[in-house]
Amino acid sequence: MFPLKDENPTMRTPIVTIVLIVINVLIYFGVQPVEFDAGTDFTFGTAAIPDELTSGEPLTEAEYCAVLQPESINSISGNDVCSAPSADRSRFPDKNVYLAALWSMFLHGGLMHLGGNMLFLWVFGNNIEDHLGRLKYLLFYLLAGFVATAAHVAGDPDSIIPVIGASGAVAGVMGAYAVWFPWARIKTLALIMFVNLKAWIVLAFWFVSQFFISPSDGVAWLAHVGGFVFGAIIAVAARSSESFRRQLWEHKYRTENPGAPWDKRYGGREVLQDGQAPAWFAQ
Repeated sequence: MFPLKDENPTMRTPIVTIVLIVINVLIYFGVQPVEFDAGTDFTFGTAAIPDELTSGEPLTEAEYCAVLQPESINSISGNDVCSAPSADRSRFPDKNVYLAALWSMFLHGGLMHLGGNMLFLWVFGNNIEDHLGRLKYLLFYLLAGFVATAAHVAGDPDSIIPVIGASGAVAGVMGAYAVWFPWARIKTLALIMFVNLKAWIVLAFWFVSQFFISPSDGVAWLAHVGGFVFGAIIAVAARSSESFRRQLWEHKYRTENPGAPWDKRYGGREVLQDGQAPAWFAQ
């Protein structure tokens, strides 16, 4: 099930969402090495690794070599390291293991990984950016990514496998969208058919599917769940509290009529622009 487009108009161009997509694409094609050996070293030397985050220290040579398949060791650059790895010497001594949590949000394991994350970000991110404003949206996105990484680390704190991808941060955006715009119509490719589904159906299907991912698939499903739950919690708090919503949302979206029913398609109880609801709100 792939969401392609939502029928949920915005008031301005989603600059931050576009910039995030461009940065992710540029890093994938321009920064991440293509070769297997260089790519392996780059990933381990750059990405977040649970054991490093819990210990505060980079992996040792022995830990690094233990992750590699025996038949692959000779293909890795610097294979002399794995011929006699040290249990005391760091493989990447200059690595900042905490900054790696930020780097990991912009690294991807393949075109499908990148394409899927950017598609979901484009479909659901523009409306969240529109409501939060650019700076708050960027902070929300990054914080969702950090929470997602923390959830993954909590599930397996001793893992020495790198975790990469924007999935956790994007999941935070999806969690907020599910709460604020559950009735928005989403044009979706389901199997071989194009259908229009309510947002809550698409997002609930995605969320539940995370619990059926096989551990052997190498997917950090706990990061997805953690990011989604974080986004949903923030969105529920905004939906429940008029004062919090006034602090969180852009002025034109702040609700001024608490007694009115919540609009499940466009979000909020009353959308304001210079005191007037925009034309599309009457649709």
